[in-house]
Amino acid sequence: MNKPRVWLTRSIYEPAVKKLSEYAEVEIWPAENPPPPEVIVEKVEGIEGLLTMLTDPITAAVINHASRLKVISQMAVGFDNIDIEAATRQGIPVGHTPGVLTETTADFAWALLMAAARRVVEADREVHQGIWRAWGPDVLTGVDVYGATLGIIGFGRIGKALARRALGFSMRVLYNDPKRDEQAEKDLGVEYRDLDTLLQESDFISLHTYYTAELHHLINRQRFARMKDGSIFINTARGGLVDHEALLWALESKKLAAAALDVFDPEPIPGDHPLLKFPNLILTPHIASASAHTRQKMAMIAVDNLIAGLRGERLAFCANPQVYNA
Repeated sequence: MNKPRVWLTRSIYEPAVKKLSEYAEVEIWPAENPPPPEVIVEKVEGIEGLLTMLTDPITAAVINHASRLKVISQMAVGFDNIDIEAATRQGIPVGHTPGVLTETTADFAWALLMAAARRVVEADREVHQGIWRAWGPDVLTGVDVYGATLGIIGFGRIGKALARRALGFSMRVLYNDPKRDEQAEKDLGVEYRDLDTLLQESDFISLHTYYTAELHHLINRQRFARMKDGSIFINTARGGLVDHEALLWALESKKLAAAALDVFDPEPIPGDHPLLKFPNLILTPHIASASAHTRQKMAMIAVDNLIAGLRGERLAFCANPQVYNA
């Protein structure tokens, strides 16, 4: 009996590939950079299973071109690069990897917060450039984290994990989410605020909400203007949530003391973007989940989702569970 054919848009953890190879004929895009959109369209025509990354545009045109496709499995918690409605119309379940990267991503958001507060990256750059300023009262002074107020926008798994870290620094934690979580308020001592009030009261603001078209540029110039003078802004969620022209204004006007972004729109950030001139802006290339242990677990979950879809079984982690009700 012939094995189903699957295509991976990037090389992943070898034991995961080995497991998948027991069930399917596996082809892997060989390059480090994502496959071009036209290659994706070409490849999906003859496969039953597709394993994707966040950088792969799985549009309605791609899905409609995939006449044999039974399952899409994304190696990420988010899936805004995939046309979920088109997949559901075609009866194709879409897998993703939630939960597994919660603590790793919260660790990284906390690392960015601390680095921005204490100007770690600026100081490191100076030393590497041969600059060692004489000690002085104002040399590379940052802001205190201990006892400050942290505002968390989006209070899902990662937002709650960040709150737990902040409590260890005796921070006051505010949160905003479409759904108020009174149990978390009781268990963690966090306080609910509407978005504008959270922005006005917080010394640090960390973004952890999902991206949707309705939330595009959730953080715009008006919302930056509502933030405290000298506050610090962190985004490890999605680049499209932030109006980067507004962020440029917030840094130029010194409304913000610093910012740190692990995500951008578009990615990668253009090399001539004016934000790159700010030494108090930390930029990392979408690596919040990039611990070896977490990426290995993500690969195994993605493969398990793919295998389940190929066998006609329900995916353990499905982004469009409504596909099973059709």
